[in-house]
Amino acid sequence: MKSVQIKAEVRTQTGRRNAVDLRRAGRVPAVVYGGNEVLHLNVDEREVNSLLYTPEVMIAEIEAGGKTVRAIVQDAQFNPVTDRTAHVDFIEVTEDKPIKVSLPVRVIGNSVGVRAGGKLKTILRKLKVKGLASNLPDFIDVDVTDVNIGQTFRVRQVSIEGVEFLDAPENVICTVAATRASRQESAAADTSGKKK
Repeated sequence: MKSVQIKAEVRTQTGRRNAVDLRRAGRVPAVVYGGNEVLHLNVDEREVNSLLYTPEVMIAEIEAGGKTVRAIVQDAQFNPVTDRTAHVDFIEVTEDKPIKVSLPVRVIGNSVGVRAGGKLKTILRKLKVKGLASNLPDFIDVDVTDVNIGQTFRVRQVSIEGVEFLDAPENVICTVAATRASRQESAAADTSGKKK
């Protein structure tokens, strides 16, 4: 997984008034869970937004109070009026503890169904997985080369060593649907076959 460095400051005060003051100064209150202690921090809004506004899951190397903590975003709250980031929850990443994340799906290959006139529809854009951070890829690649019109690609067809998939095995990731053009082609082929 890719990582990004973030400089943070340890919060000595917590509470609503302190959070409001931080947000006015362009800082975002944040909490890091999952380690030996809960860390109350504040981070630069632009830096944390680089983690939030991307389809990728990245590890944040948070530097605060003279030490660096590796963590991933667990949750984020946004202001309902301005849509600015209001608060971020991180969970600490360690080498020996599995983490649960939603990884983006990347569709690869040129489907035979699409080449025959069908339309590829992606149903699941992210998959929930569990595994050690060192085993988790940046993307889950789904090869649709052999998917024909009317066929689907399901979660059970994806396998990555050291990664457990938490979505139901029968959930559809993507499908190739018939289009009007492909149905007309099929009908034309059927009628020409009957004439012979």
